[in-house]
Amino acid sequence: MAEPAFAKINEAGALGDQLAAIIEQLPPDRLTLGELLQVFGDEGLLLLTILLTLVFLIPVSIPGVSTVFGAAILLVGISRVLRRPLWLPAKLRERALPAARLRPALSGGLHWVRRLEKISRPYRLRRLVDGRAQGIFNNLAFILAALLLMAPFGFIPFSNTLPGLALLFYAIGMIQRDGTAILLGHLANIGTIVYFGILIGGGGMAAHGLLRHFTG
Repeated sequence: MAEPAFAKINEAGALGDQLAAIIEQLPPDRLTLGELLQVFGDEGLLLLTILLTLVFLIPVSIPGVSTVFGAAILLVGISRVLRRPLWLPAKLRERALPAARLRPALSGGLHWVRRLEKISRPYRLRRLVDGRAQGIFNNLAFILAALLLMAPFGFIPFSNTLPGLALLFYAIGMIQRDGTAILLGHLANIGTIVYFGILIGGGGMAAHGLLRHFTG
């Protein structure tokens, strides 16, 4: 694979600053998930997850992105559960993404990361992050959030925002070992499930009402 058009970020620093530097160096036209993975490497998969969630934290719609990014995040979660390097299928790795449309959406979502950086504290509520059982549970919850992100409700307001927030909380909590952020991720997951339940229930009631109207 050709070298990406932007430099690999190795410097330590605040999450928001690292992400801003990466977004600034995105190519002007198109990029691929494989190129992004080259930038972050296996050690930076949680930082990559944060980058991929940014586009869902603002009211913008880029067709197909939730499926591609959600699948990539799902595989990140699976790699963490199995404790193996991330594997992406060639079709997903080489999928061209519209960098010109992604850059403003990613930049717009950065304010969430900067806000969370200000309130996140390393090693808070450590009992929620330390230990093998907690790690498995949190990574499975991470996978659930990725699946919820991929649900076919992208045209409905907040359907991508809620699981995107859950993934952002999980990633920051895992990086910072911050149990409070992990807890907020769990709450966002629960909120997403409740919201989707309302959408499905409301849709079912509407369909039932229409059926009765036309057959009654």
